[in-house]
Amino acid sequence: MKRLISVCGSDGSDGHLSRYALEAAENVGRFIARRGGVVVCGGRGGIMRAVCKGAKEENGITVGILPESKEEANEFVDIPIVTGLGHRRNFLVVDAADAVIAIGGRWGTLNEISFSMVFEKPLILIKGTGGCVDDLANGQIMQDIESTYYIVNSAEAAVEKAFEIMDRT
Repeated sequence: MKRLISVCGSDGSDGHLSRYALEAAENVGRFIARRGGVVVCGGRGGIMRAVCKGAKEENGITVGILPESKEEANEFVDIPIVTGLGHRRNFLVVDAADAVIAIGGRWGTLNEISFSMVFEKPLILIKGTGGCVDDLANGQIMQDIESTYYIVNSAEAAVEKAFEIMDRT
């Protein structure tokens, strides 16, 4: 059975995404596809587009769980799932996952990170990608629960950690 890895991150509509965060997302997509995993994400732009692009470069499968319509999907989404739920779809993005990787992000990503912790999904944060991920990794948010997530420094380490954890369960 294929492993589903949800990748959470901002759509970048306000221009806050760094080049490093976008490159990390593309690499995460590539590494997931190389390992035979399936990328699940919110299906739109920014981090979501980058992770899907990376996966498609390795002939991987991508699933976009969309807020309102198929037209919102980026061009690298294979399977668009329209929810009609707006941001409430974040619940589904995380619930579908065997593991979750977070890159950069703002409120929506923080929401997905919270769902990951509530659902006890393996959660990997890529440090240095900005936003709420760096706030968590640097101990600026919830420093007393570090054991509920993993902090890594690269896309490859994130995917390796995800598969390592999934293989133990």
